[in-house]
Amino acid sequence: MPAAVLSASCAASAPPEMAFSAADFDRVRKLIYQRAGINLGDAKQAMVYSRLSRRLRETRHTSFTAYLQWLEAGAGDDEWQEFINCLTTNLTAFFREDHHFTALAADLRVLAGAAGGATPLRIWCSAASTGEEPYTLAMTVAESLGATAAVRIIASDIDTKVLATAERGVYAADARGLSPERLRQHFLRGKGAQSGFIRVKPDLARMIEFRAHNLMAPRWALGEPFDVVFCRNVMIYFDAATQLQVLERIHAAMKPRGLLYVGHSENFSAARQWFRLRGKTIYEKV
Repeated sequence: MPAAVLSASCAASAPPEMAFSAADFDRVRKLIYQRAGINLGDAKQAMVYSRLSRRLRETRHTSFTAYLQWLEAGAGDDEWQEFINCLTTNLTAFFREDHHFTALAADLRVLAGAAGGATPLRIWCSAASTGEEPYTLAMTVAESLGATAAVRIIASDIDTKVLATAERGVYAADARGLSPERLRQHFLRGKGAQSGFIRVKPDLARMIEFRAHNLMAPRWALGEPFDVVFCRNVMIYFDAATQLQVLERIHAAMKPRGLLYVGHSENFSAARQWFRLRGKTIYEKV
Protein backbone atom coordinates (compact mmCIF):
# COMPACT_ATOMS: atom_id res chain seq x y z
CA MET A 1 0.00 0.00 0.00
CA PRO A 2 0.79 3.10 -0.84
CA ALA A 3 7.74 6.05 5.31
CA ALA A 4 5.13 4.04 7.25
CA VAL A 5 2.46 6.47 8.33
CA LEU A 6 0.62 5.69 11.55
CA SER A 7 -2.18 7.83 12.89
CA ALA A 8 -1.58 9.65 16.15
CA SER A 9 -4.14 7.38 17.81
CA CYS A 10 -2.14 4.27 16.88
CA ALA A 11 1.54 5.16 16.93
CA ALA A 12 2.63 5.06 20.54
CA SER A 13 3.36 1.86 22.43
CA ALA A 14 1.81 0.98 25.78
CA PRO A 15 3.34 -0.17 29.06
CA PRO A 16 4.74 -3.70 28.70
CA GLU A 17 2.36 -5.06 31.34
CA MET A 18 -0.65 -4.71 29.02
CA ALA A 19 -1.78 -8.27 28.32
CA PHE A 20 -1.34 -9.46 24.73
CA SER A 21 -1.35 -13.23 24.36
CA ALA A 22 -0.68 -15.40 21.33
CA ALA A 23 -4.43 -16.05 21.25
CA ASP A 24 -5.07 -12.29 21.10
CA PHE A 25 -2.63 -11.95 18.22
CA ASP A 26 -4.32 -14.78 16.32
CA ARG A 27 -7.66 -13.09 16.90
CA VAL A 28 -6.35 -9.78 15.55
CA ARG A 29 -4.99 -11.59 12.49
CA LYS A 30 -8.34 -13.22 11.85
CA LEU A 31 -10.28 -9.97 12.23
CA ILE A 32 -8.05 -7.85 9.98
CA TYR A 33 -8.06 -10.61 7.37
CA GLN A 34 -11.86 -10.75 7.43
CA ARG A 35 -12.27 -6.97 7.31
CA ALA A 36 -9.45 -5.87 5.00
CA GLY A 37 -7.89 -8.97 3.46
CA ILE A 38 -4.58 -8.19 5.16
CA ASN A 39 -2.53 -11.30 5.89
CA LEU A 40 -0.36 -10.66 8.96
CA GLY A 41 2.62 -13.00 9.27
CA ASP A 42 3.82 -14.65 12.45
CA ALA A 43 6.58 -12.05 12.86
CA LYS A 44 4.12 -9.15 13.12
CA GLN A 45 3.07 -9.63 16.76
CA ALA A 46 5.29 -6.83 18.11
CA MET A 47 4.10 -4.49 15.36
CA VAL A 48 0.46 -5.21 16.17
CA TYR A 49 1.11 -4.61 19.88
CA SER A 50 2.80 -1.28 19.14
CA ARG A 51 0.07 -0.04 16.81
CA LEU A 52 -3.00 -1.13 18.72
CA SER A 53 -1.90 -0.56 22.30
CA ARG A 54 -2.52 3.18 22.39
CA ARG A 55 -5.95 2.57 20.90
CA LEU A 56 -6.66 0.37 23.90
CA ARG A 57 -5.67 3.14 26.30
CA GLU A 58 -7.84 5.66 24.46
CA THR A 59 -10.82 3.32 24.71
CA ARG A 60 -9.92 2.52 28.36
CA HIS A 61 -9.27 -1.16 27.91
CA THR A 62 -6.58 -2.81 30.01
CA SER A 63 -6.11 -5.91 27.87
CA PHE A 64 -6.32 -6.89 24.23
CA THR A 65 -8.78 -9.62 25.13
CA ALA A 66 -11.21 -7.08 26.56
CA TYR A 67 -10.77 -4.70 23.61
CA LEU A 68 -11.32 -7.42 21.02
CA GLN A 69 -14.39 -8.70 22.84
CA TRP A 70 -15.80 -5.17 22.83
CA LEU A 71 -14.96 -4.72 19.16
CA GLU A 72 -16.70 -7.94 18.14
CA ALA A 73 -19.66 -7.37 20.45
CA GLY A 74 -20.72 -4.21 18.66
CA ALA A 75 -18.29 -1.34 19.22
CA GLY A 76 -19.54 0.14 15.93
CA ASP A 77 -18.30 1.05 12.48
CA ASP A 78 -16.16 3.96 13.72
CA GLU A 79 -14.12 1.72 15.99
CA TRP A 80 -13.73 -0.91 13.29
CA GLN A 81 -12.34 1.85 11.09
CA GLU A 82 -9.87 2.85 13.83
CA PHE A 83 -8.83 -0.80 14.13
CA ILE A 84 -8.19 -1.00 10.38
CA ASN A 85 -6.39 2.36 10.31
CA CYS A 86 -4.03 1.18 13.04
CA LEU A 87 -3.01 -1.94 11.13
CA THR A 88 -2.59 -0.40 7.69
CA THR A 89 0.93 0.44 6.51
CA ASN A 90 1.38 3.39 4.14
CA LEU A 91 4.70 3.72 2.33
CA THR A 92 4.65 6.26 -0.47
CA ALA A 93 6.45 9.12 -2.21
CA PHE A 94 6.04 11.36 -5.23
CA PHE A 95 7.09 9.63 -8.47
CA ARG A 96 7.88 6.39 -6.65
CA GLU A 97 8.97 3.74 -9.18
CA ASP A 98 9.18 6.55 -11.71
CA HIS A 99 9.43 4.30 -14.79
CA HIS A 100 5.68 3.81 -14.41
CA PHE A 101 5.00 7.50 -14.94
CA THR A 102 7.21 7.67 -18.01
CA ALA A 103 5.20 4.77 -19.42
CA LEU A 104 1.92 6.33 -18.30
CA ALA A 105 2.65 9.60 -20.10
CA ALA A 106 3.01 7.69 -23.37
CA ASP A 107 -0.04 5.55 -22.65
CA LEU A 108 -2.16 8.60 -21.90
CA ARG A 109 -1.35 10.17 -25.25
CA VAL A 110 -2.41 6.97 -27.02
CA LEU A 111 -5.58 6.62 -24.96
CA ALA A 112 -6.53 10.27 -25.42
CA GLY A 113 -5.95 10.00 -29.15
CA ALA A 114 -8.15 6.90 -29.37
CA ALA A 115 -10.89 8.55 -27.31
CA GLY A 116 -10.76 11.68 -29.45
CA GLY A 117 -12.02 13.76 -26.56
CA ALA A 118 -15.45 12.11 -26.76
CA THR A 119 -15.08 10.20 -23.49
CA PRO A 120 -13.09 11.36 -20.46
CA LEU A 121 -10.27 9.04 -19.44
CA ARG A 122 -10.66 7.46 -16.01
CA ILE A 123 -7.79 6.48 -13.73
CA TRP A 124 -8.13 4.64 -10.43
CA CYS A 125 -5.44 4.91 -7.77
CA SER A 126 -6.56 2.11 -5.46
CA ALA A 127 -4.12 2.79 -2.60
CA ALA A 128 -3.94 6.57 -2.36
CA SER A 129 -2.29 6.64 1.08
CA THR A 130 -1.32 10.23 1.98
CA GLY A 131 -1.81 11.43 -1.60
CA GLU A 132 1.61 11.42 -3.20
CA GLU A 133 0.66 8.80 -5.79
CA PRO A 134 -2.63 10.33 -7.00
CA TYR A 135 -1.03 13.78 -7.21
CA THR A 136 1.83 12.24 -9.18
CA LEU A 137 -0.78 10.80 -11.55
CA ALA A 138 -2.34 14.24 -11.89
CA MET A 139 1.05 15.83 -12.59
CA THR A 140 1.69 13.21 -15.27
CA VAL A 141 -1.69 13.98 -16.85
CA ALA A 142 -1.02 17.73 -16.80
CA GLU A 143 2.46 17.35 -18.28
CA SER A 144 1.42 14.92 -21.03
CA LEU A 145 -2.09 16.11 -21.94
CA GLY A 146 -2.43 19.54 -20.32
CA ALA A 147 -4.01 20.71 -17.08
CA THR A 148 -7.49 20.92 -18.64
CA ALA A 149 -7.44 17.42 -20.16
CA ALA A 150 -10.61 15.34 -19.88
CA VAL A 151 -9.23 12.98 -17.25
CA ARG A 152 -10.77 11.98 -13.93
CA ILE A 153 -8.74 10.32 -11.17
CA ILE A 154 -10.47 8.34 -8.43
CA ALA A 155 -8.13 7.98 -5.45
CA SER A 156 -9.20 5.53 -2.77
CA ASP A 157 -7.82 3.96 0.38
CA ILE A 158 -9.13 1.87 3.23
CA ASP A 159 -7.41 4.13 5.80
CA THR A 160 -9.56 7.20 6.42
CA LYS A 161 -6.84 9.11 8.28
CA VAL A 162 -4.35 9.02 5.43
CA LEU A 163 -7.14 9.95 3.01
CA ALA A 164 -7.81 13.10 5.02
CA THR A 165 -4.12 14.01 4.69
CA ALA A 166 -4.27 13.33 0.97
CA GLU A 167 -7.29 15.53 0.45
CA ARG A 168 -5.59 18.45 2.21
CA GLY A 169 -2.73 18.24 -0.29
CA VAL A 170 -0.17 19.85 2.05
CA TYR A 171 3.37 18.44 2.28
CA ALA A 172 6.82 19.34 3.55
CA ALA A 173 8.64 21.57 1.08
CA ASP A 174 11.49 19.05 0.90
CA ALA A 175 9.17 16.16 -0.01
CA ARG A 176 11.03 13.35 -1.74
CA GLY A 177 10.61 12.88 -5.49
CA LEU A 178 9.79 16.44 -6.58
CA SER A 179 12.14 18.34 -8.88
CA PRO A 180 12.50 22.14 -8.49
CA GLU A 181 10.63 22.54 -11.79
CA ARG A 182 7.67 20.46 -10.59
CA LEU A 183 7.62 22.31 -7.30
CA ARG A 184 7.23 25.59 -9.18
CA GLN A 185 4.71 24.26 -11.68
CA HIS A 186 2.38 22.28 -9.46
CA PHE A 187 2.66 23.59 -5.88
CA LEU A 188 2.16 26.77 -3.86
CA ARG A 189 4.78 27.58 -1.21
CA GLY A 190 3.58 28.38 2.29
CA LYS A 191 4.38 31.68 3.94
CA GLY A 192 4.60 32.79 7.55
CA ALA A 193 3.37 30.02 9.82
CA GLN A 194 3.13 27.74 6.77
CA SER A 195 6.73 28.31 5.73
CA GLY A 196 8.40 25.00 4.97
CA PHE A 197 5.22 23.52 3.50
CA ILE A 198 3.78 23.28 0.01
CA ARG A 199 0.19 22.88 -1.19
CA VAL A 200 -1.01 21.24 -4.40
CA LYS A 201 -2.32 23.85 -6.85
CA PRO A 202 -6.11 23.86 -7.37
CA ASP A 203 -5.95 22.92 -11.07
CA LEU A 204 -4.15 19.70 -10.10
CA ALA A 205 -6.40 18.94 -7.14
CA ARG A 206 -9.52 19.35 -9.29
CA MET A 207 -8.62 16.23 -11.29
CA ILE A 208 -8.91 13.99 -8.23
CA GLU A 209 -11.82 12.64 -6.24
CA PHE A 210 -10.85 11.04 -2.93
CA ARG A 211 -13.03 8.36 -1.40
CA ALA A 212 -12.77 5.61 1.21
CA HIS A 213 -12.85 2.15 -0.33
CA ASN A 214 -12.20 -1.35 1.01
CA LEU A 215 -11.05 -3.83 -1.62
CA MET A 216 -12.79 -6.51 0.46
CA ALA A 217 -16.17 -4.72 0.31
CA PRO A 218 -18.91 -6.98 -1.12
CA ARG A 219 -19.83 -4.32 -3.66
CA TRP A 220 -17.65 -1.75 -5.37
CA ALA A 221 -19.34 1.55 -6.16
CA LEU A 222 -16.66 3.07 -8.37
CA GLY A 223 -18.75 4.26 -11.31
CA GLU A 224 -17.79 3.85 -14.95
CA PRO A 225 -14.97 1.44 -15.86
CA PHE A 226 -11.37 2.62 -15.84
CA ASP A 227 -8.80 3.04 -18.59
CA VAL A 228 -5.92 2.78 -16.10
CA VAL A 229 -5.65 1.27 -12.62
CA PHE A 230 -2.72 1.77 -10.26
CA CYS A 231 -2.70 -0.98 -7.63
CA ARG A 232 0.91 -0.88 -6.52
CA ASN A 233 2.35 -2.62 -3.47
CA VAL A 234 -1.10 -3.59 -2.22
CA MET A 235 -1.24 -7.26 -3.11
CA ILE A 236 1.88 -7.98 -1.05
CA TYR A 237 -0.36 -7.74 2.03
CA PHE A 238 -2.80 -10.37 0.69
CA ASP A 239 -2.53 -14.13 0.44
CA ALA A 240 -2.76 -15.81 -2.98
CA ALA A 241 -6.50 -16.49 -2.80
CA THR A 242 -7.29 -12.89 -1.88
CA GLN A 243 -4.99 -11.59 -4.62
CA LEU A 244 -6.91 -13.54 -7.24
CA GLN A 245 -10.24 -12.40 -5.85
CA VAL A 246 -9.18 -8.75 -6.02
CA LEU A 247 -7.61 -9.10 -9.46
CA GLU A 248 -10.81 -10.60 -10.85
CA ARG A 249 -12.79 -7.65 -9.53
CA ILE A 250 -10.26 -5.12 -10.83
CA HIS A 251 -10.54 -6.81 -14.23
CA ALA A 252 -14.31 -6.31 -14.12
CA ALA A 253 -13.86 -2.63 -13.22
CA MET A 254 -11.68 -1.86 -16.27
CA LYS A 255 -12.38 -1.01 -19.89
CA PRO A 256 -11.33 -3.45 -22.61
CA ARG A 257 -7.52 -3.46 -22.91
CA GLY A 258 -7.26 -1.28 -19.82
CA LEU A 259 -3.86 -1.01 -18.15
CA LEU A 260 -2.98 -2.21 -14.65
CA TYR A 261 0.20 -0.88 -13.01
CA VAL A 262 1.50 -2.94 -10.06
CA GLY A 263 4.42 -2.84 -7.63
CA HIS A 264 7.96 -3.84 -8.52
CA SER A 265 7.80 -7.06 -6.47
CA GLU A 266 4.34 -8.16 -7.60
CA ASN A 267 3.85 -10.84 -10.24
CA PHE A 268 0.42 -11.96 -11.40
CA SER A 269 1.25 -14.72 -13.86
CA ALA A 270 -1.37 -16.84 -12.04
CA ALA A 271 -4.04 -14.41 -13.28
CA ARG A 272 -3.23 -14.75 -16.98
CA GLN A 273 -6.90 -15.38 -17.75
CA TRP A 274 -7.50 -11.73 -16.81
CA PHE A 275 -4.23 -9.91 -17.50
CA ARG A 276 -1.26 -10.23 -19.84
CA LEU A 277 2.12 -8.70 -19.03
CA ARG A 278 2.71 -5.76 -21.34
CA GLY A 279 5.74 -4.05 -19.82
CA LYS A 280 7.77 -3.82 -16.64
CA THR A 281 5.11 -4.47 -13.97
CA ILE A 282 2.41 -3.20 -16.34
CA TYR A 283 -0.43 -5.51 -17.33
CA GLU A 284 -3.12 -5.24 -19.98
CA LYS A 285 -6.66 -6.50 -19.48
CA VAL A 286 -7.40 -9.65 -21.49
